[in-house]
Amino acid sequence: MKIIAKNSLLLLCIVFFTNTIPVNDGYPKNPNIDVINYIFNIELSDTTDEIVVDLTVDVRFLAKGVEKMRLDLVNASSKLQNKGMVVSGVSSNGNPLKFSHKNDELFIHLPEPSQKNQRTKIQIQYKGIPANGLKIANNMHGDRTFFSDNWPNRGRHWLATVDHPSDKAMCEFIVTAPDHYQIVSNGLKIEETNLDNHKRLTHWKQSVPIASWLYVLGAADFAVQYVDEFDGKSIQTWVFKQDRDAGFYDFAIPTKKALEFYSEYVGPFSYEKLANIQSNSVSGGMEAASAILYSASSVKGDRNTRWRNVVIHEIAHQWFGNAVTEYDWDDIWLSEGFATYFTLLFIEHEYGRDAFVEGLQSSQKRVDDFYEKNPKYTIIHDNLKDMKDVTSSQTYQKGSWILHMLRGMIGTDTFWKGIKTYYKEFQDLNATTDDFKRVMEEVSGRDLTTFFEQWLYKPGTLSLKGNWKYDKRKGEVTIDMNQVQTDGSVFEMPLEIEIDFGNNKKQIAVIQIKGKSNSFQLKVAAEPKNIVVDPNLWVLKTLDFKKR
Repeated sequence: MKIIAKNSLLLLCIVFFTNTIPVNDGYPKNPNIDVINYIFNIELSDTTDEIVVDLTVDVRFLAKGVEKMRLDLVNASSKLQNKGMVVSGVSSNGNPLKFSHKNDELFIHLPEPSQKNQRTKIQIQYKGIPANGLKIANNMHGDRTFFSDNWPNRGRHWLATVDHPSDKAMCEFIVTAPDHYQIVSNGLKIEETNLDNHKRLTHWKQSVPIASWLYVLGAADFAVQYVDEFDGKSIQTWVFKQDRDAGFYDFAIPTKKALEFYSEYVGPFSYEKLANIQSNSVSGGMEAASAILYSASSVKGDRNTRWRNVVIHEIAHQWFGNAVTEYDWDDIWLSEGFATYFTLLFIEHEYGRDAFVEGLQSSQKRVDDFYEKNPKYTIIHDNLKDMKDVTSSQTYQKGSWILHMLRGMIGTDTFWKGIKTYYKEFQDLNATTDDFKRVMEEVSGRDLTTFFEQWLYKPGTLSLKGNWKYDKRKGEVTIDMNQVQTDGSVFEMPLEIEIDFGNNKKQIAVIQIKGKSNSFQLKVAAEPKNIVVDPNLWVLKTLDFKKR
């Protein structure tokens, strides 16, 4: 589940294999198998919650001698009140294949060991009532709906996939349902055909590889608006038919402006369309690629700031999390920290500096509140064991602040150059924190090891207490600045100092905080009226600073 910001400006909140060294997170990855495409032929009904699935998996074997492949698929079981999936058959080229389906894992045995780069299509038939992942329920208006809710690893309840961010693949959803439903999914709609018995077949095709948790399905009585185009790609709104006027009004903005901003400053938009979809399955926003799901309560008819910011955040995810995807859940900040900060960057661009600063300050409050209760928490997970712990306010808000501090250290122009380079290298692929660090070091020409270690891999916050005094005889100011955090952490950070002489005369200096105790002497032309630490709000910290 995604996290929604609780105020107007704090924001809410996948494979071709790269050369990245796999992280040992306990997930049984198989780097010798690359799924190219999934085709889900799914039948939905109004008389039962059971779904019937005929799946074709197009897979390439990257090594010789692979004897079986593994997919995630939750078994029907008594512990799920007999919900879950039952596999009835597996075949390839019309020939049955042996398989085992236990402990929510489907193992498919190949008729003979693979050859390197062998391409194989495997057909799987299964059915069942999803216990999770696909919500089948009446919406707020009493109408029956079907909506996916795959985050972060719930897709396996109804979709047989490699359910992990490290395996990106294309997907197709061919959905047969009663003809009063309209169907929405990833990519482009390539067929819609009325069938006998008041049924309709709808075929959506996603031609860009994405992680399986980004696959989306929505079936409802929708009102659909084709709002605009961006770079020749459709911008769409899908809302419950009863919410047509309010929903069309709310979602009309700021989608196009956000797409333009991220395309200009980050890189090209990867997908074939962008649809904003009112749904019955998520409580905030869910950034499914090209087809974003929002809570049913997102439609207000007033274009309020809170939901406007959710829209911006989920669009930012189309670049970070969707197009560039963390290789491993331990690096989830590459999704959430990035989307949170890039939402603020769009807010600064579109709505002004004050709104941006308010967002930073609100983020800091959440960081500080979380730290008080979880002083040992690190943003980079260490072989995450429980998916309920995959995100926290730190992966969102502290992750966002880390990007902001990095920008402050290396400069705005260099930061944007690094972001463009990172995106260009990893678009539609996977990346790790080390990949991002390497790119930013290459672009900035700086060693960022200490910065990344202290903010991402270690717990703690920076708390400063200091004072200043003026020595007229020496013509200098002495600044004492001590780190007073009690968690044992010690930070190294540059800190901007603004010396104010009055009459709009100011002097800017940068001091380097290193140890627990720090003292600096700065030459000045006159006695300062005031000294301001970090006037442009570049460093995440608490501060007690005064004239001695």
